[in-house]
Amino acid sequence: MSLPEAQAPLTRRGIPVERDLRVLALGSFANRFGAGAVMTTSALYFTRHVGFSAAEVAFAISVSAIVGILVQVPAGHLGDTRGPSRVLTWLMVGAALTSALPVLARTPWQLALLLALLAVSERSAGSVQQGVIAQLATGGRGVLFKAYLRAVTNTAIGLGSVFGGAALIIDESWAYVAVFVLNAVFTGFAAWNSTRLPELPAYVRIEGEPRLAVLRDWPYVAVVALTGLFSIHFFVVELGLTLYISQRTEAPPVMVAILLVLNTACVALFQVRLSRRADSVEAGARALVRGAVWIAAGFAILALADRGNASFAIVALVVGSLVHVVGEMIGSGGQWGLQMGLAPHERQGQYQGFAGLGFGVVSVIGPPVVAFLCVDVGETGWLVLAGLMVAIALLTVPVSRWALASRERYGVLTHSG
Repeated sequence: MSLPEAQAPLTRRGIPVERDLRVLALGSFANRFGAGAVMTTSALYFTRHVGFSAAEVAFAISVSAIVGILVQVPAGHLGDTRGPSRVLTWLMVGAALTSALPVLARTPWQLALLLALLAVSERSAGSVQQGVIAQLATGGRGVLFKAYLRAVTNTAIGLGSVFGGAALIIDESWAYVAVFVLNAVFTGFAAWNSTRLPELPAYVRIEGEPRLAVLRDWPYVAVVALTGLFSIHFFVVELGLTLYISQRTEAPPVMVAILLVLNTACVALFQVRLSRRADSVEAGARALVRGAVWIAAGFAILALADRGNASFAIVALVVGSLVHVVGEMIGSGGQWGLQMGLAPHERQGQYQGFAGLGFGVVSVIGPPVVAFLCVDVGETGWLVLAGLMVAIALLTVPVSRWALASRERYGVLTHSG
């Protein structure tokens, strides 16, 4: 007798066993490799070579982020009702065609428009892909595969940033333009690669059923709000820690890069292993609490970095970051377990698109809050954030139980594969 699907190994020698999951992983790697190169270089290109101010670039990015938030749920619904594989391919084609267009911008409004155009295809494709993952990674392996994809995409972004670093060294306009073109090429490959996915059935809406049922599923809305707030710890590390190191500690600025590499390496090596016990709603809620405790402990250690000399600060930063990344990986598994486990199998695109809104909203409000607490307030601010993480996770436990108990009432029947 063969092992049940849920017990079958997800990967062999680091490669997914199932063909469809290999196709998804390859497409994600290609897509994020190009994105990593652009992330490394775009800000400097637009400020140093085009002549925009940092505030103008930030404005354009904010506009595109808002557009991305608005399209996620409708895109997920479109994928559910028109066939997720087919819709994913067309959206990826759109992303490939618009990836290099921002280099043409010569005014901030042009940049905002072109980035928003890219965001429509890119963020829509992301929502639809989440639905594809939920339908293909069956047998309770959805969380594990998302963990695997996170390791893959982190590695791809890191390698892409190396290519982007070459453009920074050359520091010529043509080199930066080449990075955008490279991103378009790799996104185009990802679009072609998506045509190799199987045709997935479209969801036929029952007469009288609302088009966007997720918006009336209040328990799921509450869970997404909480998991979105939990995501604020990502901005603490990406933004708050960077400013904290440079403005409040004696540590050298190079620690920012060192800690980023350390985080990326840990996620690539251990994300799958630390997500294994979060493959249900109940397990996901427990994982979120465990992750919050680790994250809070990491923040408490990081808060000490401004108390001593450079050597003391470096030790506190490294130890605190290592403790935090353990919580980050455990907590991410918990978030996926909740978001996927509470969504109906046939409407995963719509529901996962909505789940992405939590992170999208926090990406707008989180940076100023994090900068204030980590830099302006200092040690007390770090401890406030630590307490906030634990409180959010503890609140998620009863809310997730309420959401699970309400599935039949709302007609949201989940399917574990």
